[in-house]
Amino acid sequence: MYISVRDRPAAGRSARTPGRVSSVVVSLGVVSLLTDISSESVAAVLPLYLTTALGLSTIAYGFVDALMQGASALVRVAGGWAADRGDRPKWVAFTGYALSAVTRGGLVLAQGFGAVTALVAVDRLGKGIRTAPRDAMIASASDPDHLARSFGVHRTLDTVGAALGPLLAFLILWAIPDGYTTVFVVSFGFAVMGLAVLGLLVPDRRPRAEASDAGTRMRPFSWRHLTDPRLRRLLVVAGVLGLLTVGDGFLYLSLQDRDGFATQWFPLLYVGTNVAYLALAVPVGRLADRVGRARVLVLGHLALLAAYAAAAVTAGSTVTTLACLVLLGVFYAATDGVLAAVAGRLVDPAARTSAIGTAQTVVAVARMVASAGFGLLWFTLGRGNAMLTVAALLAVAVPLCYLAVRGLGASERSTPTAPVDPA
Repeated sequence: MYISVRDRPAAGRSARTPGRVSSVVVSLGVVSLLTDISSESVAAVLPLYLTTALGLSTIAYGFVDALMQGASALVRVAGGWAADRGDRPKWVAFTGYALSAVTRGGLVLAQGFGAVTALVAVDRLGKGIRTAPRDAMIASASDPDHLARSFGVHRTLDTVGAALGPLLAFLILWAIPDGYTTVFVVSFGFAVMGLAVLGLLVPDRRPRAEASDAGTRMRPFSWRHLTDPRLRRLLVVAGVLGLLTVGDGFLYLSLQDRDGFATQWFPLLYVGTNVAYLALAVPVGRLADRVGRARVLVLGHLALLAAYAAAAVTAGSTVTTLACLVLLGVFYAATDGVLAAVAGRLVDPAARTSAIGTAQTVVAVARMVASAGFGLLWFTLGRGNAMLTVAALLAVAVPLCYLAVRGLGASERSTPTAPVDPA
């Protein structure tokens, strides 16, 4: 793989240079790396902080996890619309990152369930604002034939941060038992660094203006672009699968409840999943480019199904615990960046950010419902039976969704696109 340090193609050169990953992708990956160290260090201790330090039930944690999964859905489409309308995706993304950074500082001072819940909600709103504009910048700067790989490179850097964050939380809790405040302070510092890199080092790309300069006419944004039947089909599939996607925190709480290991080891569960994701993000992205992104997106849920089974077994072991973590990593490698890659190529480039934001909104809302429902299901049926119930439903949904996405792979490759920076 080659990574260029140029941000714009030289005059007269082809706008597509196979085999290179844009410096924009790498820069945004560094921003995500720093931000994920911040966010994942908090996420890794939040289930324990709420259920142990604050003494909340799984129903209460399910409510908080639902906010973490779905609060961003309230503004994802708005963030995508603002980026498409103003042709300034960088600064829309900057606003979202800034909101999240502020909440990290707020966690240092927050006391009680209400304050923590409010800050989690604001943090997720920030994530919702920034995600679609960031992914649209990646899409506009990438070779369309290697788009899933570009997202894989970005997600690899992102996942380095997602692995380092829980590891950092583990080291802090190992040195300072109940040192949640220290975790929040360190998290705030990394969030500020990520914001600085975005503001100072990431170029202010304007996809519509750049297309015009290159002699390619891009139609203005219209909501009609989002009514494409192919996009609607993708949204239905993503929504159904999202309803059967339980938050990671529940799987980790299930493993901890079954195996009874010491609480200071809990953040390392996040590290295991993120290391697996880190190793697989680029290879799975390349596979998706070759065999069809929509297919990989759906079939990746088979790994989630297997992870549910590994977490549900009564007699736990090191093997089943590690298998659950690796399978979760496979699931995220096959779905996270791939969803954006599919959605971004099913519509006109003028509406790309909004299409990505809409797809991510559907998934976020569905996962919000899934988390709230699973908290109640666990409370009612118990840990193992709740996991097996969701696994059985997912086993029925995956083949049906696979049939529903047939043909979308060809649509992704045939959609017209704006010129792409080879840098």
